[in-house]
Amino acid sequence: MSFDPASLKYDAKGLIPAIAQEAETGEVLMMAWMNADAVKQTLETGRVTYWSRSRQAFWIKGESSGHVQELVEMRVDCDRDCLLVLVRQTGPACHTNRRSCFYTAIRGGDEVELLTPMV
Repeated sequence: MSFDPASLKYDAKGLIPAIAQEAETGEVLMMAWMNADAVKQTLETGRVTYWSRSRQAFWIKGESSGHVQELVEMRVDCDRDCLLVLVRQTGPACHTNRRSCFYTAIRGGDEVELLTPMV
């Protein structure tokens, strides 16, 4: 059965959340948004492409920073309203130069920084 990006459930703005996870380690790297064209472009090129809500434009991960996400596999959740993008990440995934955007934990009511910038 062939995949059709239109079969996904997008929000009112035509977007779907995409969680990027390092394929080798399972580390959760980031969450960003895709529209149907970004999903299609990602699958066609193997370069993970998101939709930037602030710029209203495509954002190919690593295009300017060199911190590329190479697509290993795209998965669709059971409700078809969220994507899991398994990637090979080059360098930091977060715009703060940390490996993951999820670098802050809440422990005992306090925020604790888990990762420092890589660069």
